[in-house]
Amino acid sequence: MEDKRYAVLIDSDNISSKYISSILDEMTKYGVVTYKRIYGDWTSTQANKWKTQLMENSITPIQQFRNTVGKNATDSTLIIDAMDILYTHSVDGFCIVSSDGDFTRLASRLRESGMHVIGMGESKTPRSFRAACTVFTDLELLLFQTDDNAVAKEGKSKGKKKSENVIPLKNIENDIIEIITENDNRGKETGLGEIGSRLQKKYSDFDVRNYGYSSLSTFIDETAVFDVKRKDSTVFVGLHTDKDMKKRVKRFTIDTVAENGTKGIELGYLGQKIHEEFPTFNAREFGYATLSKFIYGIKDLKVESSGSSMKVYIR
Repeated sequence: MEDKRYAVLIDSDNISSKYISSILDEMTKYGVVTYKRIYGDWTSTQANKWKTQLMENSITPIQQFRNTVGKNATDSTLIIDAMDILYTHSVDGFCIVSSDGDFTRLASRLRESGMHVIGMGESKTPRSFRAACTVFTDLELLLFQTDDNAVAKEGKSKGKKKSENVIPLKNIENDIIEIITENDNRGKETGLGEIGSRLQKKYSDFDVRNYGYSSLSTFIDETAVFDVKRKDSTVFVGLHTDKDMKKRVKRFTIDTVAENGTKGIELGYLGQKIHEEFPTFNAREFGYATLSKFIYGIKDLKVESSGSSMKVYIR
């Protein structure tokens, strides 16, 4: 199958020259780069750091004078060029390299035309631009990916800081649980490829390197929530079900309700008691959308409306 063709357009005003090799290396994963253009004011002393990189990597500099002080003059030129290239029908996708949210509409417009849009920028890049791209990659990850220790350190530090631009690990786990549960209800196994594809569609900037891993299979395999199974050349993912945990929680729930006798116990308060006793218990891991659904599913209990609340009783 013929490689897809990409136009790489770089905003030099918002990107450091130290990333260029990492950017071009990353693009080899997607296809062949047929356009390599970088936009900026090359008469400025700030552009000197780029000049050696331009020659070594055969990147075409596009001159844009700063006609207005304080304005990013490269934006409009890059956008016009992108649209010109789009109408030549000579590429299958674009790579927009910038940490500037002003390119959000450009990315959206290119995708509306059926283009695959890869965004690359620093971790400060606004979520609007990230979400507008088909795929978005943090440049810091690319820069450090050759150093395993640096990658792990970078991923873990971001996780601890809970940066607004790194998707919380718990959100990813819950999304994977939903995918697996949905497939289980259809009697279908969940492949690793499907999980990766659906996560990428939901979060354009999802990247396991943010969490210190080099592959999705390792990322999933090292969580306590999932089991990874291999059949021939295919990898499947399932929920790690601790049946003893489920039995213990069920027994505790029944005993707690029984202690309240005929007066029953409020559903919300019962849920609180379960969480206090079993802080790591997650009903979703056992195929239940919520803890309430788990309680509803216990045959020895019944849930009835009592005024403005719900109460749980022994049958």
